[in-house]
Amino acid sequence: MTELPDAFWQGVEQFNQREFYACHDTLEALWMEAVEPDKKFYQGILQVAVALYHLSNQNWRGAVILLGEGTNRLRGYQPTYAEIDVEQFQADAFHLLTTLQQTGPEAVAMVMQSSVPCLARRAWRRCGPSRR
Repeated sequence: MTELPDAFWQGVEQFNQREFYACHDTLEALWMEAVEPDKKFYQGILQVAVALYHLSNQNWRGAVILLGEGTNRLRGYQPTYAEIDVEQFQADAFHLLTTLQQTGPEAVAMVMQSSVPCLARRAWRRCGPSRR
């Protein structure tokens, strides 16, 4: 793995600010040009971002499908990759997935308020939008 481009960190900030569609656009551009192992890493985060975008639009089914695919894709990148705490991010995304599966489509708004994961560098004590 090489050092990731500034656009990746822009996507991280967009994700943490809950700008999931913008994050999708940013990471998709990187993903389309990337080679492994970065390509699969970008795709996993991208799928979680799109899942959260679906969730914000009350699309329970789309959110559940993409959370499953995204968390699956990130399995090989634990505990950290490119300074990102993948282990915590994946655990938070998987927790969101199981919560959605248990509560069903009726509880989308409640779940979106309380259970959204964030992308954090391993060295950060907590996640926040402007932490680089």
